[in-house]
Order: sequence, then C-alpha cells, then structure tokens
Amino acid sequence: MVFRSEEMCLAQLFLQSGSEYDCISELGELGLVEFRDLNPSVSSFQRRFVSEIKRCEEMERILGNRAEEIQKANIAIPQEDESPLAPPPRQVLEIMLQRLEMELSEVARNKEKLRRNLLELTEYTHMLKITRTFIHSRSRGNGEETSLFVSGLIQRVKVEAFERMLWRVCKGYTILSYAEVDENLADLDTVSQFTKNVVFLISFWGDQIGQKVQKICDCYHCHLYPHPENDEERADVLDSLRTRIQDLNNVLHRTEDYLRQVLQKASESAYTWVVQVKKMKAIYHILNLCSFDVTNKCLIAEVWCPINDLANLRGRKGDATVPSFVNRIPSTDTPPTLLRTNKFTSGFQSIVEAYGVGDYREVSPAPYTIITFPFLFAVMFGDLGHGMVMTLADICLCCFQIWATFFNGRYIILTMGLFSIYTGLIYNDCFSKSLNIFGSGWSVKAMFTNQQWTNKTLQTNSLLTLDPNISGVFSGPYPFGIDPIWNMAVNRLSFLNSYKMKMSVVIGVIHMSFGVVLSVFNHLHFRQKFNVYLLFLPELLFLLCLFGYLVFMIFYKWLAFGARDSSQAPSILIHFINMFVMQGKDITPLYPGQVSTGLQIFLVVVAMLSVPVLLLGKPVYLYWLYRGGKGLRRRKVSENIAVSQFDFADVLLHQAIHTIEYCLGCISNTASYLRLWALSLAHAQLSEVLWAMVMRLGLRITTRVGIVFLVPVFALFAVLTVSILLVMEGLSAFLHALRLHWVEFQNKFYHGAGVKFVPFDFSLLPSVFEQDGLL
Repeated sequence: MVFRSEEMCLAQLFLQSGSEYDCISELGELGLVEFRDLNPSVSSFQRRFVSEIKRCEEMERILGNRAEEIQKANIAIPQEDESPLAPPPRQVLEIMLQRLEMELSEVARNKEKLRRNLLELTEYTHMLKITRTFIHSRSRGNGEETSLFVSGLIQRVKVEAFERMLWRVCKGYTILSYAEVDENLADLDTVSQFTKNVVFLISFWGDQIGQKVQKICDCYHCHLYPHPENDEERADVLDSLRTRIQDLNNVLHRTEDYLRQVLQKASESAYTWVVQVKKMKAIYHILNLCSFDVTNKCLIAEVWCPINDLANLRGRKGDATVPSFVNRIPSTDTPPTLLRTNKFTSGFQSIVEAYGVGDYREVSPAPYTIITFPFLFAVMFGDLGHGMVMTLADICLCCFQIWATFFNGRYIILTMGLFSIYTGLIYNDCFSKSLNIFGSGWSVKAMFTNQQWTNKTLQTNSLLTLDPNISGVFSGPYPFGIDPIWNMAVNRLSFLNSYKMKMSVVIGVIHMSFGVVLSVFNHLHFRQKFNVYLLFLPELLFLLCLFGYLVFMIFYKWLAFGARDSSQAPSILIHFINMFVMQGKDITPLYPGQVSTGLQIFLVVVAMLSVPVLLLGKPVYLYWLYRGGKGLRRRKVSENIAVSQFDFADVLLHQAIHTIEYCLGCISNTASYLRLWALSLAHAQLSEVLWAMVMRLGLRITTRVGIVFLVPVFALFAVLTVSILLVMEGLSAFLHALRLHWVEFQNKFYHGAGVKFVPFDFSLLPSVFEQDGLL
C-alpha cells in the first residue's frame, strides 16, 4: 500500500501505419497506459474508425442473439481460464458469425414452419373428431334440403361474441354448433402460448349468407378447415392426418436435434468470440482517440503512464515486429491519480474514493484507514459475542464466495469483526454479560471480615456501596478491560457513560491531530513551505492548545485519582469552561499550579492568536511575494497559480472561509466524535434489553419441558440479534465511522478533487453480455 499516488508522465506514441491495431492490442493486454483524446472537437460519428465500430456492434448483436438461444436450450457456455487475444483486423470473424447466423436463422425458420404445420394438422384432427357428432345429430333431426357448412376453431373467450354477431348479421339463417376441445392447443400466431379453443360447425343456406359467415370468421381470427361431405371421406382424411402428423413429428425431432448440435458447437466458441469482439471494439475506440500525421503514414497517440512502467512500455514497443516509438513529453496538465491496491486494501481504498479521488501525488488516507476505520466502528459496536458472530459470518463469506456485493468488502467486514472482539474485551461485554476471566479486583467478603456489613445490613438496605478504603475490598484494577463487578452495579451506566465519553474525546482529538500532521507532508511535497508556518502550525496550535489540553486533563484525572479518592476528583467540564472565562480561583484545582502558573491563560491566548495568523498569514505573504522584485513575480505559489495572476481579494476570501470552517470545525468535529459514546451506549442497552426480554425468560424455566421452550426462545433471540444488533446497528455504526473519516479526518489534509487513472486494460472492460447476464 503506497502512501501517495505514483508519479505519472505524459508519453507520445508513434505507431507505424498498418501495425497500429496490433500495437493497441498489445497495450490493452499490458494495461499500463491511459489514452488521451486528441480529437475532442470531432463527434463520435465523424471519426475515422466509425464503420469498424459499427461492424463490432453488429457482431455483438449476433452473439447476443445466439447466446440467448443457447441459454434457452439449457446449454452451458464454457469459459476459458486464459483470455483469448484480440482477433486480426480482417473480416474472418465477422464472416464466420454471419454464416452462423444465417444457418441458425434458416434452421429456426424451418422449425417454426414445421411446428405451425403440426399445429394446423392437430387442430384439423380435433375438428374432424368433434364435428362428426354435430353432423350425426343434425341428420337424425332434419332430412330436408342439404345445407352448406363452415367449420373451424375459435378461442373460447370469443365464442359468445361470435355467436351474437352471427345471429345479428345473418338474421337467424345459420345454425351454430360448438364444443370445447379437451386439451390446450398452442396458438398458431404465437406458437408458444397455449389457450382453450372451441370447435364450431356453422350450417347455412345460400351463397350470400356464406359470404357473411366467411367475413365474420375472418374478423374473429378463426382457423377454418374444409369439412368432409360424408363419413367415408372423413375417415380417409383422419388416416391421412395421422400419417402426416407422425412424419412431421419425426422431421421436427430431427430438426431440433440438428439445431441443438449447431448450438452446442457454437457454445464451445461463444466465450472466445465474445471476448474477441469486446477487444476489437475497444481497440477501434482507442484508435478513434488518436490522430494521424500530415502524411497519414503514422498514427500519433498520447498516453499517461506510470514512470515505473515506462521502461516496460518502451521494451515491449521496441521488441515488436514493427517497432513503435515512445517519447516522454512535458505537460502542464494535472496527471491522473494511480494508487495500486491488492485484494485486501482495495476495499479500504474504495471507501476513501467514495468521498473523492485524491489529487495527484496527494497523501492518501487509505493506509491509515485500514486501522482507524474498523477501530472506530468497533468502538461503537464493541461486543465480544457480536464481533465473533460477524467474524465467523465473514469467514464463511470468504470461503463460499457468496453475495458478490458483500464479497468485495469481505476484508473490511473481517477487520471490523476482529476489532469488535478487541473492544468487546475492553468493555468486557459479551451479549450484555461480563466475563470474569482474571478475577475481579473487588471483594464483598472483606466488608464482612472488617465488620462493616452484617446480615442485618443486607436485610435493611436495598443498595450497598463497596468502600475501597477498607483493607481487602479493592485489590487493584482489572488486568484487561472493565472489571466484571460493574455488570452487577446499579451505577454501572453512569460509570460507563463517563468512561466512554472521555474516551471518545481522546480518540477524536488524536484522530484530528493526526490528520493535521499529515497535511505537512502535502505542503513539503508540493514545495509550499510557507504553508507549514502559515497553515499547519496555527491549525495545530489552535487544536492542541484547546482540545489537546482537554485530553491532558482527562489523562491526568485518570492517573491522579483512583478508586479510594474518586469522590474528591474535580469536574473537568467546569475547569474547561473556567479556562475560557479565565476564572476558577475559588474551586479546587485539578493539579498543582493550574491557576497560579497562568498556563491555561497562555494556552487560550496562543489559540486566539493562531486565528489571525491562519486568516491573514497566507494572503499577506502572497501579496508581499506579488509586490516584490521582478525576479519573484515569475515564481509559482500554491495551487499552481502564477504570481502574476495573483488576486488578493480571492485569496483572502478563500482563506477566510477556510479559517472559519477550521475553527468552528474543531469544536463541532470534537463534539461529533461523541457519537462513539452514543452509539456504543445504544448498542449495549439494546443488547441488554434483548437479553432481559427474551433469553432470560427461557433460562428461568426449570421444569422438564424447559429445554423444549428454550429452543424457540433461543431461535428468536438469534434472529433478533442478527437482524437488529448485527445488521441494523452494524450498518449504523458503519455509516457513522464513514462520516468520521470523510468529514472529521480527511478534511484536515485531503482535497479529493483528482481524476482516477483508468488504464486501457482489456480485463477492466465491461461486456454487454456480462451486463445482460448472458455470460
């Protein structure tokens, strides 16, 4: 993990005509450089390689359709371990894909035609079987003039409207008979949808009525089939239909087998084709960013490249069959920011970059965030049991690689769980209960031994206080963390509130001071030494003279007053307030010479004097630099602005905003760190309530069926613990830790206004097939 971004340089590539495609392809495999657009004024539709990009998009369309067909056929697309190289810039792959599309399209059309013919024959068969009963019933009932017939199938939902239309248009000169088909038949229009159909037979007299019936059937999209004149003809037609249906089924099965074979063969190369088309399209996009020289014989490209990789880039270009030339050129443009990460640090770097990408060569907060972020989270989330559950869950997440979103942040969750175990041991809190590992430093027995308590004392007093001044009652502090006896104390909450509140202030001041100290490295690196004296020192003095002194008083009180004389310890809050009003002679001092030496007045004066220095120091110095001799006017100052372009009003306004923001921020940011205490208190209280309201009920049952009742109680306790204390409280602590880093810590030294280095790397390019879930 680097502490600041890598040094970058601007290089110019001269690519020989005819070899530019291969050179760009090799650069894409290396992933070392980021290309600049040398044609910013030219629209994307007017660039040189637009036709090639359209060809690649057409191939993407073909591959997308084929991939969907392969998925519908439940054929897996095998992926290769190694990514295939970009194809040559000829039309071999395009011709191959076009032939494949033509073949599959022809097979698919033949298959659809066969299925449609099969559906028509199936409908005709059902129609003949059902209409036979209609003819027999009518022949028994009426033996008069021979009538004409129209027969076919119609969807069941249209039958009632169809019948009413026949009656109204034909004025009753038709006889409609219909019956529902037992099985669902596929729709001839959609083929894939199955609907309920009705077979109908219409008897009519006269050609004019017949024309009307024909038009009504067409309007309702009826499927009409010829009706045989007698039973012998009907039987012959049915036999012919059975034979044709059997033949069509055989042909359809063979067609489907052939189609599956073609798709199976295509699936073996689908992944390779997709990657090759993706690389080819990316190469032509990069070529559109380049420009040709006046002779059109050489392609010129400008790239940002890390200085450490420049030698590798030159070596690869020099060893090529057609050599290219790499020249480093000077530039006044701000280079992009590159911070190399690994699978452990990438998650923490993403947290920092979510606030903003760092400026070029600016100090990166990511190395420190690896420790401070999970630690601040654990201060708010500190519970030994919950930390162990989170750690075990993250280990399972890493092993089985489930939930890709959480898997990318697996190491963040792991460190948060480990730090939660650490702070849980400090708080001595495990599911709201304390662990007596080393033995308590307090003894109740000594109160009876020294005859301070008797049995009558226990019977007449509901609350009793251990006196540490009695011999044997207090033997010393707990070796690690909080003494477990506080878990039974009535004033436990008051003690923990005082401890966690002071601890939050201490952590906050140290965290902010560290951020201010990191700003020195930015000032020195950018050769702005005057910022060290006019920005860093006033900021640090203002912070330490006020809030650093507050931390000193907290530590002094912890060290100077123990359990035996804790009642005599003065209030830090009162002393801190009196420090600003310059009073406090009438109250007990915290340490000898607190008021008489004038130390507090000196600290307040130094802090107050730091404000005008912070406000006016930099603008006045730059103004003096601007008004100085001619030799100074060409020098450059902060923010890479030439002194000849100096505007005193702008600099003064900017510095006034920064001064107000910093001075007020020191107060508000210190108060903001009290969220460490607030969330830790909320988490502990929720854990205690959950134990008392749920788990304690199951543990108090002493009957034989108690174990039966304990199982659902424990299940409920586990569900509520995971959902409320781990997920909801964990997310809340995560967001608060995020804010403490973004606002309270990073604003002391981190601008986050840079541009991320995005190299031309084939492995980083997204694919439309991956986005659509086809691969």
